[in-house]
Formats: sequence, C-alpha cells, structure tokens
Amino acid sequence: MGLKGKMIGQTNIHGPAGDVFHDAFSKRPHHLATMTPEKVQGFTLLGGDLGTVGSKICWHYTHDGKDRVAKQIIQDINEEKKSIVFKMIEGDLMELYKTFTIIYHVDVLGDKESLITWTLDYEKLKEDTPHPGTLLNFFLHMVEDIESHHIKNP
Repeated sequence: MGLKGKMIGQTNIHGPAGDVFHDAFSKRPHHLATMTPEKVQGFTLLGGDLGTVGSKICWHYTHDGKDRVAKQIIQDINEEKKSIVFKMIEGDLMELYKTFTIIYHVDVLGDKESLITWTLDYEKLKEDTPHPGTLLNFFLHMVEDIESHHIKNP
C-alpha cells in the first residue's frame, strides 16, 4: 500500500460564496470560529501577515470529538485560482504523519455556483496509520457550515 497518499474531495456551494470562502481562509481566518464553531474554536497568527506566503498559523479545532491543534505555514496562495497550500509543521497530525499538506482551490462556475476542492497530500509514519478520510470529511462539512453562515449573514 505504501506510506504516501493523496485524498481529494469536492463539494459545491451556491451563490457567490466561493469568493467568500477563499476570503475567509486567506484574509479573515479568525472569522472561521464564528462561521463553523463546532469545528474551529480559534486561530492565531504566529508569524508573518494574514494572507501572505510564509505566514505561520495555529488552528484550534475539534475533529473526531477531540480538541486538536494544527500549526501550519502557508506555502502558496494563488488569488487567480483562489487556492492556498498549507504545510503542517506541528500539531496532532504530525504525531501520525511524516508530512501533511492541505490544499484547497475554488472553481467559480458562474454567478450561482462554485466547486471547492480539498486535497490532502501526506506520508504516514507507519503502515497502520489510518488514511485521513475523516479529516477530508471535516473539511467538506466545513464548507457547508461556511455556506450556511453566509446565506444567513450575507
């Protein structure tokens, strides 16, 4: 099976929420705790500036019923593709994986719909480490929370 893996998941959101989604992650990540409070409890900028490559960030979140911490560095931001690459540098996931990168991008499909694609690229520390399928579902459901929040609070 191998230790390296990649998981990709996609979900659609309605209206112009694709721009809102990208803006939340790139320029207003501290708002995610309001948009998806059951999943994200906090965000801290550890170094750099919001929305810039090289910024170090820390997330406090709940996954699989447990409080978790993720420290990441932003490796790439592409405003045209509405994408960000987050490289994990510390936190709970690094206890299971040698490397872990989270990528999302937004494909705007017109005025009424956008497609959000999440890619998890990882290398497990051990063969019996589980694949991060529940984490991929976490991100897909986070998109639904952000969309619901935006519809209620345009």
